[in-house]
Amino acid sequence: MGSALLEDVGVPMRQLTAPITGIEAIAADCGIVICTVAHAGDGNAHPMIVFDPTDSDTTERAHVVFSRIMALAIGVGGTITGEHGIGRLKRDWLPRQLGGDVMELNRRIKAALDPIGILNPGAALA
Repeated sequence: MGSALLEDVGVPMRQLTAPITGIEAIAADCGIVICTVAHAGDGNAHPMIVFDPTDSDTTERAHVVFSRIMALAIGVGGTITGEHGIGRLKRDWLPRQLGGDVMELNRRIKAALDPIGILNPGAALA
């Protein structure tokens, strides 16, 4: 069907239906296929956004879908990752989840542990 942009989000157990119904609505609204599997016991959802990487329109819509899924998770009190970490794809969303003060604290901790910037340069805490 194409390439898949596989991600994960985590939500509080009381919000367990939010990512499933929300992702379904986002898929319909954007005309993108999203297959979602989840760990029902811990609030993790893994949406797989299916798109054609050779088609700029579907690629752009896939990234819009990705952003809407991140916003959905944060909006229900969840997190932009349940178990896979942040990485380069989600790094722009981390400040939206944590806030500026927590990001600055993390930068200070990284600077103390990596004063010359050799550990994962250019990643989330660059």
